[in-house]
Parts: sequence; structure tokens; C-alpha cells
Amino acid sequence: MSTYAVGDIQGCYAELRRLLERIAFDPATDRLWFVGDLVNRGPESLAVLRFVRDLGDAAIIVLGNHDLHLLALAAGNPKHAKKSTLEAVLRAPDRDELLHWLRHRPLLHHDAGLALTLIHAGLPPEWDLTEARACAAELEAALQGDEHPAFLSEMYGNKPGRWSPDLSGMERLRFITNSLTRLRFCEPDGTLALKEKGEIGSQAPGRLPWFRMPGRRTRRDRIVFGHWSTLGYWQGDNVWAVDSGCLWGGSLTALRLDEDPMRPVQVDCAGYLTPGQE
Repeated sequence: MSTYAVGDIQGCYAELRRLLERIAFDPATDRLWFVGDLVNRGPESLAVLRFVRDLGDAAIIVLGNHDLHLLALAAGNPKHAKKSTLEAVLRAPDRDELLHWLRHRPLLHHDAGLALTLIHAGLPPEWDLTEARACAAELEAALQGDEHPAFLSEMYGNKPGRWSPDLSGMERLRFITNSLTRLRFCEPDGTLALKEKGEIGSQAPGRLPWFRMPGRRTRRDRIVFGHWSTLGYWQGDNVWAVDSGCLWGGSLTALRLDEDPMRPVQVDCAGYLTPGQE
């Protein structure tokens, strides 16, 4: 039995199938951890959703910002609709079943046996793993509850930028959402620097990658994440980044999690968008 973490797919179905052939994936015995962003911008989001959903217990998925974007569009929030390639999902005869399944995926997965935590983007420096899991559960409850359209209608926005345990309501949920699905860099005081999207070294002075923040309370926890295509496959600071930019002509990565050291397997991708195109 093998366990692999798979980087951001974003509708690149053909590349996903080639990667699974490369690692000889067997759904009867092997397990896949998907770091989120199954959909959007690539050509076959609907095929990816159906395939991953049909893997059943062989797959664990945490939601990314593009997955939440699909849910928001389906709930009637049109923000960023012009930048989306999700019409086939929204028109699909099995749309409701797929969206219900997606809405009930977690935002964080922790495996005590492997001593690994899976998220899409990042964690603010103030959270330890216990608090991160509790905050993820709050967001999951909001998404899975009857009032999820209200959350999805107000999901977008960069504020509040700084964590406080006193945050409540939509402000609290928005901060949790931005941390788990959008974060790359932080300001020196821990404020989320959500407009920074480049590689390490391109950021404004003083800003640091979330995983290099001094005093980060999860620094002893092993974390696998995606979201950061300009970082590429990267390991250090007790974290493993597996978004290697398939959508942009990079590669799609599967990281073997049950080996020491963990090793990546990659397939090259032709690319469907030009780097820098948003």
C-alpha cells in the first residue's frame, strides 16, 4: 500500500491520469491525498471532479480556493466568474451531486500514523496544530450547513488580515478561509500578505513565507501543501510544497508519503495558461 500527495490539478485531467500511470496507482490498495484546487482554468474540471469523487475512500481531498470559487459560483456569487472555466460543471446533469460531495470535503487532514498534516495553502503563525484543526472544523461546519449560501456570498475579501481568537462571525470565517486556501506570505507582525503571489525573494521587504515566520507554532509539525505554483516543488522548514505549476506548463507532482525520505514523482505538463496570466 502506497500513499501519495498530489499537487494542484486545476482541471488538468489528462496529466492526472498520466501521473497515476507513472506511479502505478491501484485504488484497491493505494491512497491519494489531494491538496485542493481540483478545478478551474484547466480544460477538464468536470472529468477531474467525477474521477476523484469516484475514487471513494482511496482519496482524501482538502479544499482549495478554486474549489471554493466553484461552490460560490454555484451558490450565486458571480465574483471572478469571467476568469473561470467552470461552465461544464455548472451545466452537468450530476452537478448537484458533485457540488454536494465537494462541499463536504475537509479543509485540513491530519494523519497521526504518518505524522503529516495536509492543507491547501498555509497556516498563520499564531495557530498551533490543535487550533488549526479546530478552525478548519469551524469552516467545514459553515460549508456543510444549511446556511452555506450566506457564507459563500460573503466569502471574498482580504480583511481581517490579522488573527485574534476574539474574531467572530463572518470575519472569523473569512480569516480562516484566507489562511487555509490563499496564504503564501505574512507581514512581520503575522498579518496575511495576500497580494503576494511570487517566488521567494520577490516579496516586499520584511515579508516572509508563512512557514518561515519566527515563532510559528506549527514549526515542529510536518505539513504538505499546494497553492504556490511559483514556489514549485519545495521541501524545507518541515513543510513540503507540491504545486509544481501543471496548469502553467510546469509539472504535476505526486509525493510518496509513506517512505523516508519522501520522494516526488512528476510528469511534464504542456500548460494551458501563460505564467503571469490571472
